[in-house]
Amino acid sequence: MATLSDTELFLLVTMIKIAVVMFVLMTTVAYLSWLERKVVAHIQSRWGPYLVGPHGLLQPLADGVKFLFKEDIVPLEVDRVVYWLAPFLSFALAFLSIAVIPFGGTFTIQGRTFNFQITDVNVGLLFIFAVTSLGVYSIVLAGWSANSKYSFFGGLRSSAQMISYETAMGLAVVGTLMIAGTLSLRGIVDGQSGTWVIGTFNTYLPRWNIFVQPVGFFVYLTAAVAETNRIPFDLPEGEAEYSNMVTVSCLATLLFFGGWHGPLFGPGWLRMLLPIFWFCLKVFCFLFFYIWMRGTLPRFRYDQLMSFGWKFLLPLGLLNVLATSFVVAWLSA
Repeated sequence: MATLSDTELFLLVTMIKIAVVMFVLMTTVAYLSWLERKVVAHIQSRWGPYLVGPHGLLQPLADGVKFLFKEDIVPLEVDRVVYWLAPFLSFALAFLSIAVIPFGGTFTIQGRTFNFQITDVNVGLLFIFAVTSLGVYSIVLAGWSANSKYSFFGGLRSSAQMISYETAMGLAVVGTLMIAGTLSLRGIVDGQSGTWVIGTFNTYLPRWNIFVQPVGFFVYLTAAVAETNRIPFDLPEGEAEYSNMVTVSCLATLLFFGGWHGPLFGPGWLRMLLPIFWFCLKVFCFLFFYIWMRGTLPRFRYDQLMSFGWKFLLPLGLLNVLATSFVVAWLSA
C-alpha cells in the first residue's frame, strides 16, 4: 500500500471525521425524538412508540417516510426564497458549531497525530457563540417571510428570548475561562484532567469545573434550556432544537464536566476509544435531563420568561464573574 503524503493524509482523515460526525449527529437528532417520547411516556405512565420495530426503534424512519409524502402547504404571498432558506440556515448553524467540538483525545496514523475533532480552533468557544448567535436571523427571517403579522410577531418574540438568554449564557462561561486561561475547548478540557489536591491531601475528586463554578453551571444550564426552546421555556417550537440540544450538551460537558476525561483501562485500542465513550455518556446524561424536565415542569408565561432572564440570571451571572475575578486575583497574588 502506497504511503500517503501529509496533505493527502490530512484531507482523507478530515473527510472521514466529517462523515462520521455528520452521520452520528443526524442519527442522534432523529432518535432524540424517539427517546423523548419513550422517556416522557414512562414518566407520565402512558404508551410511547412501540409498533414500528422492536420497542418502536424504527419510528424515526417511519416519520421520515411520512414527511416525504406529506402535503406541503405554502401560503400564497410568502417570500419563497427566504421562506425555504430560513429553516436550512437554522440547521446549518447548529451543525457548523459541531465542527470545533473535541470529543476525544488523539490517534496516530503513519506517525502523524490527529485529534478526535474535525478542526481545532484556538478560539473554539468564541466560534461556537458567534455561530449560534446567528441563529436569531433564521427565526426573524422565518417569521418575516411568511408575510403574516402573526408569524412576524412570533419571530420577534422568539428572537428576543434567544438574545436575552444568550447574554446570560455568555456570562456563565466567563468564570470558567478565567480559571482555564484559554478560549480553546481542548485547552479547557486538558485543564480539568487529574484530581483536586488541597495542600498535600488528594481529594480524588476530578478537576471538573463544576466543583469551582457551580453558580456558572447553573446559569449556563438554565440559559441553555431557554436558548434551545425547551420546557419550561418552549414557547417556539421546531426540529432544529434537537441539534441545538446536542451542541449545548457537548459544550456543558467540555466546560464543566471534564470533557472526555474518565477512567482508562485495558489494551491500547480500548484506552484510545474510552475517552469517546465517556464524552458521549456525559452528553447523553444532559440530553436525558432535558427530556426529564419536559415530563415534569410546566412552561412559563412569556413575561415570566423574559423577567427571569434579565432580572435574575443576568445579575447572577455578573455576580459570579465578579466573585471569580476576586478569587483568581487573590490566588495569583
